Amino acid sequence: MNQSHDPSRVYLHKSLLRLFWAGRLLFTVILFAGLAPVAAQTLTVTTTDGHSTTLSAAQIAAVPHVTITAADHGTPAKFEGVPLAMALTMAGIQLGDSLRGPRLTEVVLVSASDGYRVAFALAELDPAFATREIILADKRDGKPLDAKESPFRVVAPGDKRPARWIRQVTELKVVAMK
Repeated sequence: MNQSHDPSRVYLHKSLLRLFWAGRLLFTVILFAGLAPVAAQTLTVTTTDGHSTTLSAAQIAAVPHVTITAADHGTPAKFEGVPLAMALTMAGIQLGDSLRGPRLTEVVLVSASDGYRVAFALAELDPAFATREIILADKRDGKPLDAKESPFRVVAPGDKRPARWIRQVTELKVVAMK
């Protein structure tokens, strides 16, 4: 009898072939899932002279947080984070009495991982100049920010439109305007 046409062998061959392809598909899914982009849990702060400091999410989480309750596109939310001025100070940017004269033209350019950028006057963030507190949030409603907003989000209460409430913040860059 020819063994290549034995029905039990044909069934076994087809089963092994299906198992092989299922395993290969599973391997491909696992491989590409591991390559999916993950938001960096760091913040780069760059000074006017080009010096960069990288702050980790853990470093920012260790700083005392403030809470702001605000409406985000009509939905009430409670944001927790550090004052944006504190993140700048952690990177060595001087505020307070040293912010005068030509330094009053300095702007903080906030960049997100998707390329969106917004600007704040440095004096607008300094508690010695401003009465409102703009924060770098890492929590919303008591939970870490979701993937759509993380690793950080700027919350600027008092803005009539939330266009500067930038999500997925990865960089703060201080720029001197001329």
